[in-house]
Amino acid sequence: MAANTRDIRRRIKSVKNTAQITKAMQMVAASKMRKAQIRALNGRPYAEELAKMLKALANAGATAEMHPLLAERSEIKKELVLVISTDKGLCGALNTNLLRELNRFDPAKTIFVAVGRKGAQYLGRMKRELVAEFELKDGFSFLECKQVSKFCIEKFISGEADKVSVAFTDYVSTMVQKPTITAILPVTSFELSELEGEQTGSEKIEADENNLEYSFEPSAVGVLEGLIPHYINFAVYQMVLESRASEHSARMVAMKSATDNAKQLIKDLTLEYNKIRQAAITTELLEITTAQMALG
Repeated sequence: MAANTRDIRRRIKSVKNTAQITKAMQMVAASKMRKAQIRALNGRPYAEELAKMLKALANAGATAEMHPLLAERSEIKKELVLVISTDKGLCGALNTNLLRELNRFDPAKTIFVAVGRKGAQYLGRMKRELVAEFELKDGFSFLECKQVSKFCIEKFISGEADKVSVAFTDYVSTMVQKPTITAILPVTSFELSELEGEQTGSEKIEADENNLEYSFEPSAVGVLEGLIPHYINFAVYQMVLESRASEHSARMVAMKSATDNAKQLIKDLTLEYNKIRQAAITTELLEITTAQMALG
């Protein structure tokens, strides 16, 4: 009995220590989550304005012949997939849900670039062709992200890849993160915010009229030359921001769940410990009472 209660006390102490760790990790993730959410949300309007500019260029007569990043290949012999995962774990099923989406790609026709250690490890285990790996630091900057997008652009222009897609986790809310695969090269469509689909007919007409009022200097082709690479660079950076916001949100929720489970386990172990101790006390009282009755 003594050994049993001693084991339970040891388990309670161990679970309490674990709960303290998960609680601290929850607080750290919550702090980082707020900053990452602000950065991701602040980047969306700029990405939408870039898309509107490109759409205006298309309306002004920009064609695939004007820039190599607009040219569609007749046959997709090789597709490059940029996988944006995390460097660390303890974020629930975030990486699992994203990496599961990679199974849709044909290994013989796909090469991969990994941003984040978890994605690189998965691709290594699955023996997929990994051509480059980039570390996803906490302070992953736009300049560092440009190295990633520049590498993908070079692979596309050289003909080593006929299409470039990005697999990332889109941030919806603190509780919801959506694994997403988006094609970024060649640039064939300029996706605007979903709010555009909610506009009324008169608002759409007004928006189209505003697009026609764009004036490009020195020319539409000159603006296109500089805007297309910047659009790709920022699109990839925005996807990294969305992934980071998703990561910290998922980790905060996972650590909160772990802390709550630890507290519940402590309650269950404490109840079991009290039951065993009370049973032992009752047994001892019965033995004393029986001995007294035997002695008369």
